[in-house]
Amino acid sequence: MEHHTKHKGDLGVLKAQVDLYEKGYMILYPQTEHAPFDLVIYKDQVFKRVQVKYRELNRKGFLEVRFRSSYSTSHGIVTKMVDKKEIDIYCIYCPQTDECYYFDPKIFHHSINLRVEAPKNNQLQNVKYARDYREVP
Repeated sequence: MEHHTKHKGDLGVLKAQVDLYEKGYMILYPQTEHAPFDLVIYKDQVFKRVQVKYRELNRKGFLEVRFRSSYSTSHGIVTKMVDKKEIDIYCIYCPQTDECYYFDPKIFHHSINLRVEAPKNNQLQNVKYARDYREVP
């Protein structure tokens, strides 16, 4: 039986494929699961490497994305920072909104928080609303 988080990741990639196809992109697949990206998209003579992440809303109403990956080895859990030179676009699939959000990871430092719900303190400055990241950059 597959691990539960693998199912979530597969769903995120599938939702991204449908959304990107509807946006007019040709979807290409790497022949290995060891590539640093999940998909390659092609449109208007431009290729872009896409890393897809499944993220649920946290209790504060935003999607938290850290640019690192973790995996288990015989020596324990290994965490490493994402090499942003190998990825052109991050796609975040959120099951609560059933939408995908896109951004270039190179313009952010170690993480990004995308707000789905308005902040309870009505803060407006430095808030990144998920709805503003629906298009592929």
